[in-house]
Amino acid sequence: MLADPPPAPVGSLLTREAVPGLVWAFRLHHDGRAEALPIDKPIEPSHDGRLWLHFNLSDVRTRAWLANMHIPQLARDLLLSNDEFQQIHTIDNCVYGVFSDLVRSIDAPTEETDFLRFAMTERLLISGRHQALCAVDATRRVLESGYRVESVAALLEKIIHEVADTMDRIADKVGTEIDAIEDRVVAGETNSEMRGTLGRMRRTCVRLHRQLAGLRVLFHRLELKSMDNLSPALRLQAGKLAQRLDGLDHDIVELRERSRLLEEELRFKLEEESNKHLHALSVVTMLLLPPTLVTGIFGMNTKGLPLTDVDSGFLVAAGLLIGSAVLAYLLMRRLGIVK
Repeated sequence: MLADPPPAPVGSLLTREAVPGLVWAFRLHHDGRAEALPIDKPIEPSHDGRLWLHFNLSDVRTRAWLANMHIPQLARDLLLSNDEFQQIHTIDNCVYGVFSDLVRSIDAPTEETDFLRFAMTERLLISGRHQALCAVDATRRVLESGYRVESVAALLEKIIHEVADTMDRIADKVGTEIDAIEDRVVAGETNSEMRGTLGRMRRTCVRLHRQLAGLRVLFHRLELKSMDNLSPALRLQAGKLAQRLDGLDHDIVELRERSRLLEEELRFKLEEESNKHLHALSVVTMLLLPPTLVTGIFGMNTKGLPLTDVDSGFLVAAGLLIGSAVLAYLLMRRLGIVK
């Protein structure tokens, strides 16, 4: 059997034809300026800049194209894998890994998460996703607006910061909603809709915390690793990234606890209100029990029933009904059931 052909250099692959499954491409010049490249034409090689290629990994043609790239085998395998846990590795002047990001709808981020896969060398950043993600889209927009990056590593750091910025905006929105509900609870307003809203916000905080916890671990581990084997252009500022994620995670955990405490307080208030209604219903039931007993007695069709031959029998029976209710009320007042 013939052996598989060796992976081709990136430059030769780019100049043959339009790259399949390419979502966007940028050339990063040495002055930090980013130039958007057409995705329906071959990409001409350049000695004065680096490339960011972002792919749709759901495209079968993309996977076949990436399988022929001249990057370390482990990085290529991770790009094409279905691993769903966050990780970062370094090998042979290449940084590669997977981290999660929020899925983007047409006009806003959702609470659903998906994974961004990347492989980075000194002159190339390859990233790919199966669904549209917020961070890479935000990075694309800031590059188009004139944002400058000094290196490929700085570009990856910008993507991580955009992940944090998206979560920060969601956390701000959650915090504003929690403040509004807290004001209503303090004012004495209670309803089940507020409790449902708090439960939804708590779930949002739990999901964000879970995602951030994984990212924090990645960069804390990377900070502890020796990166002497990497060129300066590939060395990520792991400490600063970890510090940013730590602060954001602290805020989200605080929001989660606030929502939990408010949900519990609201539940207690609703239970207290329900208990008041049950207490009122119990009092009414106890007040009506003695008159019901009197009515039942006079309603029996038996001989010897009192007051059947008395002209004022109805008035006497009505007086017994009222008197029994008053007696029950006075008894409950004495026992402290009614105040």
